[in-house]
Amino acid sequence: MFDKIGAVLGVVAVGLGGFALFEARKPARVEATIPADAFTGFLSSNPAVIDDAVKSYMTANPTGASGPSGDAIRDYLLTNPGVIIEAVTIYEEQQKVAAAAADTDLIKDNSDEIFNDGYSIVRGNPDGDITLVEFSDYNCGFCKRAHGEVEKFVKADGNIRLVIKELPILGAGSVLAARAALASSKQDDGKMYPAFNDALITHRGSHSETTIMTLATEVGLDVEKLKTDMQAQDVSDKINRTYGLAQKLRINGTPAFIIGDEVVRGFVPADRLKGLADEARG
Repeated sequence: MFDKIGAVLGVVAVGLGGFALFEARKPARVEATIPADAFTGFLSSNPAVIDDAVKSYMTANPTGASGPSGDAIRDYLLTNPGVIIEAVTIYEEQQKVAAAAADTDLIKDNSDEIFNDGYSIVRGNPDGDITLVEFSDYNCGFCKRAHGEVEKFVKADGNIRLVIKELPILGAGSVLAARAALASSKQDDGKMYPAFNDALITHRGSHSETTIMTLATEVGLDVEKLKTDMQAQDVSDKINRTYGLAQKLRINGTPAFIIGDEVVRGFVPADRLKGLADEARG
């Protein structure tokens, strides 16, 4: 019987046209981006998801030993979309659990490069019991917004070691700003880096060489030395190492965070960061 169910699910999934029919009848937490083939494959390989619904149908509409026809099952599912909504929800949750488990393994396998690469700026409490790693781009609007939230969280907690990784992915201005930030560590034993980092990330608008050098002057950096140091091979190597790490961690946007054994992709408010820290400590 379940072979019939599997065969008809493809027709149902495609016929629903991205679940528009379901959403029109009943609001649900369904992402229309789920591919029809993935959705169909999940239901076909997990028939127990709709087992009760089919049994109820068979009880109400007995058709003999052969079970209900494919058309009958299709009609039932189309008139009872909640069955499919439930299946999609289960599918989403299983995907989240699998992704979280994969992230935990990735963090474990790359822990030294994540937490102690030797060149990323370390802020907050260097001896904190929890490390928060942030992948950031100075041209990223959400990174600029996240900066205030991270700062609020770190100050309120008092025991957070904050590691900022330069991940310039939004064009030439982003790369210039990241190179300048890393090069600033070559002046005054790296003591200028935090102030320059603040100036770059709080700047309203995108960055160009003009904005970067103006901010460098304002924080007291030697601009001519900075321009020279920006071209150093070790600066390029550091950025490339961060690119490689982000790729391993499946981070393809900014901001992104690592705290405890979790990777959080996207903007996170201060209260959520606190919750993640509490989970890590727990």
